[in-house]
Amino acid sequence: MPDLSFIAIALAIIYCVAFALVYRILLTYRTAQGAIAWIIALLSLPYLAIPLFAFFGRNRFAGYVHARRMGEQSLSYLANQLEQEVGSRCRPGLDSERDELQVLSILANQPFTDNNQCTLLKDGASTFDALFEAMEDARNYILMEFYLVRSDRVGQRIKSILKRKLAQGVKVYFLYDDIGSVWLPRRYLAELNRAGAQVASFGDGDYRRRRLQLNFRNHRKLLICDGETGFVGGLNLGDEYLGTSMDRSPWRDTHCRLRGPAVLGLQLAWLEDWQWASNVKVDLSWQPVKQGPGRQEVLVLPSGPADPFETCTLFFLNCINNARSRLWIASPYFVPDVQIVNALQLAALRGVDVRILIPEKSDNLFIRLATYSYLVQACRAGIGVYQYKPGFMHQKVMLVDERYAAVGTANLDNRSMRLNFEITALSTGADFVRDVSQMLTDDLDACRQMTPADYQQRSRWFRLACRGARLMAPVL
Repeated sequence: MPDLSFIAIALAIIYCVAFALVYRILLTYRTAQGAIAWIIALLSLPYLAIPLFAFFGRNRFAGYVHARRMGEQSLSYLANQLEQEVGSRCRPGLDSERDELQVLSILANQPFTDNNQCTLLKDGASTFDALFEAMEDARNYILMEFYLVRSDRVGQRIKSILKRKLAQGVKVYFLYDDIGSVWLPRRYLAELNRAGAQVASFGDGDYRRRRLQLNFRNHRKLLICDGETGFVGGLNLGDEYLGTSMDRSPWRDTHCRLRGPAVLGLQLAWLEDWQWASNVKVDLSWQPVKQGPGRQEVLVLPSGPADPFETCTLFFLNCINNARSRLWIASPYFVPDVQIVNALQLAALRGVDVRILIPEKSDNLFIRLATYSYLVQACRAGIGVYQYKPGFMHQKVMLVDERYAAVGTANLDNRSMRLNFEITALSTGADFVRDVSQMLTDDLDACRQMTPADYQQRSRWFRLACRGARLMAPVL
């Protein structure tokens, strides 16, 4: 028979830990729903909830905040230099429009920069061709930051180019997320190290604690060459983005290429992540290279859980609330919180053409189910929800009226809003906006518009599963 005193002591310790975590939650929570869920779990099933909290519970990336403060002086100097040398006051126009764009600049802690060239890359083939070309043309350094890196044909091609450039004397800094790239073979990284590349993984500071926290992920996808050419968008480094992976449906994704002063905005965001992950100082070029004909105004907007505000949430809310005639959003994951849903409904009710493009086929069953639970709410307000049919649509694109368009890494879900480090490039250039508009129009032609019947006429068990999955929205 077990020793009852030992059991009593163990239970007392477990509940002391649970109460300590409840205390911490009450001091630090961001959303009441998430806090209530954790508190109920910790008090009712502490022996299960405590280990889960260790993996998923924290809502602040405290170590990153500390590292940001340690490097604040140099980073602030660079940001101020960027503002003074190449900052613009946003596109001339109505005062309300300038205010709308200025809010985004404040959120980004970066200026809008003029004299840029922002080129839309509509698919994997055009994106990788442009990435490879820029890397081959690099003369001084290559900065990389990707959530997911595979050791497949694309990954091997990347490694081959990097090793060749290292042999030519070009410096390479390779940053990856250790959760997204969990299956990347260590020998891949070892080869880059031996060739002279600086390699770092994005985690929670102390390596011993890094694997105990799965909530925060660096979801950014960046490539910067010589401070002159930069890339940002939805594509990771893998064959599936070319639509050639045999075990997957064709992937539809979008990236963009930047040339001009906005590249320094990408570089500043990369440097902050690199300083946190590696503590290795790098010598980079901060001289803006202005573009000629076809110049565009561009804002680089990084966001993440270390920000003083919920930057990504406020970015979406600002765009939704200021849309006047058209708001088209493409996102593979549509699991918004109540404030985003309400803002989308209000936009549709005031006559804005609101369309949400989502994939018919998803790589996440829970997100697919949760998305269906929003269908009635959306359609009732006049929001058009469209399923992309040819394959898995992974792009993260937004079009606001005819005024500006954004391409980046942020999805319309809680993880991007509050947990992931994301980055978006926004351009007011007429050519770029027109290209995005045409691209999304073509995508809509390959879509089926959903109706409330897609949810209401399914079985009771399906609807129950959808509602259950929606309860998991804070951690999906």
